[in-house]
Amino acid sequence: MRAIWKGAVSFGLVNVPVRLYSATENHDVQFRQVHREDGGRIKYQRVCSIDGEQVSYDDIAKGYETDDGQMVVLTDDDLAELPVSNTKEIAVDKFVPSAQIDPLLLDKSYYLEPDKGSAKPYVLLRDALQATDRVALVTVSIRTRSTVALLRVRDEVIVLQTMLWPDEIRSADFGVLDDAKEVEPKSAELAMAGMLVDSLSGDYDPDDYHDDYEQAVKEVVRAKLEGNEVTPLPEREDEGGEVLDLLAALQQSVNRAKKSRGEPVDEQDAPAGDQHAAQDSAKPAKKAAKKSAAKKSTAKKSTATKSTATKTAAKKSAAKKKSTSTSAAKKPAKKPAKKAG
Repeated sequence: MRAIWKGAVSFGLVNVPVRLYSATENHDVQFRQVHREDGGRIKYQRVCSIDGEQVSYDDIAKGYETDDGQMVVLTDDDLAELPVSNTKEIAVDKFVPSAQIDPLLLDKSYYLEPDKGSAKPYVLLRDALQATDRVALVTVSIRTRSTVALLRVRDEVIVLQTMLWPDEIRSADFGVLDDAKEVEPKSAELAMAGMLVDSLSGDYDPDDYHDDYEQAVKEVVRAKLEGNEVTPLPEREDEGGEVLDLLAALQQSVNRAKKSRGEPVDEQDAPAGDQHAAQDSAKPAKKAAKKSAAKKSTAKKSTATKSTATKTAAKKSAAKKKSTSTSAAKKPAKKPAKKAG
């Protein structure tokens, strides 16, 4: 790496000479505009929007456009009096707890390397930051502009991160957020969401993530250079489906996470809250089933009672007829009446 800036960190009466290096680099795929037929690069000419004339670089000045559309031309003399800082000092203003810095304020990152002979004060500052779990708020001038930054420790190296100004952070002004204040997730949904978080929990490993788009572009370019046909990349299978409600979506997500980890999936898996909800919803059905069964049982008993009564009545009738018949058979015949005189 090549140092882009040299200066010194100062805190109190301690001075630490350092070199500044860019900690990140951009790997975004860059395309050039070219002529389709021969691949020649497209060039642009500097043309005035008013008279249409081509303008040389020496005749180009800086202009500031106001909110109402007026263009103010500024000369080098106008800009000479601006508060431009060329200091090579990284001045520590204060040491603050790390938790007080909103990550949204952080901008670009740089490594600080101690200059020769300044290793001891460098290590002293680094170890003090680690021991107190604080970051150093500093002011620094990089490329003539003064800005606020912080110093923190990463992998035993002091890192300088420039910060945005507070008015550069946009407000999250969304009307839907006002409506969301009245939204209350159900206990079963919260329990299922907790299961999903647990199933997707793990440690961050940078090697797990790759820029698939960059790799695909390089493969296409390599195939073109070698004169081969470009092989289309296989499309990912859509594992999604129609989800009827939030709880079902969470359940499907938990199952999918388990499958990706090779864990057994229980389709009946549900949090306690969901089980209680299912049990509650099943109660009316159980009651109805019990009532229906009771009615059937009562009907059977009634039928059995009627059948028993009918049989008993039939038996009684038969017994009565038999008794009458037997009684008639045993009764002696009446004697004939005597004739008169």
